[in-house]
Amino acid sequence: MIRRLLLDRAGAAAAEMALIAPLLIILMFGSFELGNYFWNNHIVAKAVRDGARYASRQSFDNFNCTASTVATGVITDTQNLTRTDQIASGGTARLAAWTAANSVSVSMRPANVSAYGGFYTGMDCVPVVVVSATVPYRSLFGALGFNATGLNITSA
Repeated sequence: MIRRLLLDRAGAAAAEMALIAPLLIILMFGSFELGNYFWNNHIVAKAVRDGARYASRQSFDNFNCTASTVATGVITDTQNLTRTDQIASGGTARLAAWTAANSVSVSMRPANVSAYGGFYTGMDCVPVVVVSATVPYRSLFGALGFNATGLNITSA
């Protein structure tokens, strides 16, 4: 009787599936979560590039090389553009977790004119604009209790 039971192959596939299914589900959901993280990272990097492009095209009068400061209007507009893709305040954030406009940092550092040459001849310095953002990451499976608390996406 025991010998016959040991040689019986019925149900072997079901038992193997029961052992493998949790691993496959973890791999599947893990790849979804990783893809979502990379997608959010791409969105933040693109937003920071857009903000830096906008700020760098402003008039030189908005930048003070001796104090290394940027005009308040340029900072506010750049923060709005980076976060919401529009200059006016309000609007929908590019990512649902990106609620604070002050998560976008806009600064400048003066660069030596001799390093850039021709176009900047006669100027005291060349303002180099730096835009960076830190956005909290929102997990795809946060509603299921898989929260990524403390995980931020940072781009500069």
